[in-house]
Amino acid sequence: MKIEQQQWGEIPLLHMYDEKMNETTPTVIFLHGFESAKEHNLHYAYNYVNAGIRVIMPDAILHGQRDQGLDPVQLSMRFWEIVLTNIEEVAYLKNELETRGIVKDAKIGLSGTSMGAITTLGCLTVYPWIDAAGVMMGTPNYVDLAAGQLAQIEAMGLKLPMNEEEVQKLYATLAYFDLSKQPEKLAGRPVFFWHGKKDKTVPYEPAFEFYEATKPQYENALDKWQHMTSKSSGHQVNRKGMLANIAWFVKHLA
Repeated sequence: MKIEQQQWGEIPLLHMYDEKMNETTPTVIFLHGFESAKEHNLHYAYNYVNAGIRVIMPDAILHGQRDQGLDPVQLSMRFWEIVLTNIEEVAYLKNELETRGIVKDAKIGLSGTSMGAITTLGCLTVYPWIDAAGVMMGTPNYVDLAAGQLAQIEAMGLKLPMNEEEVQKLYATLAYFDLSKQPEKLAGRPVFFWHGKKDKTVPYEPAFEFYEATKPQYENALDKWQHMTSKSSGHQVNRKGMLANIAWFVKHLA
């Protein structure tokens, strides 16, 4: 197993693979969570590679090697800027995989935890090339989530970094990537959800309600639309969930 630390354009990343792999090997782009970094998910990468899947793990803007020393409040104010940049950079990573000759005629999956899972759901609205997805503690309800975050900031007595016009502009932008408003964009692709019922960071209910409401799209292929709930977990994926994520991509990419 090889771990290579690389820089693709502005993006530092980890590229993990086995020397037996080639350009037809299925690949997963894995996105980390808020205030995390690429190397914090190496247990996923280890298991992907052992299962025959190449993995690319980038640092999000303002995270990891791209950290600019912002405190948690400053960072949270830029949450959606980070997510939208993530979405843009996923396309760049996919193009680089092909340009560099790493991937050719291979299936590509997208997965992530928390902010990375939220990004994954946004990417499904705009990138039909994603062959399968794994959503670990994410929600597709971009507009509702943003409204809740802004209300929380105001409840803390903090001044919003934008006026009302800018808030409405943000909502309009987020609506474009809000999968809950356009579930037809899934187009029958395999998607796996994992969420802890005690999650106080990314609410459990909206994602589960979306999963239930969208089931009819998969009525002839329910094996491609799955949700795993951990009744005892908060905002942390347990081992069972992590291994289920790996098995999902083995089934739908390999």
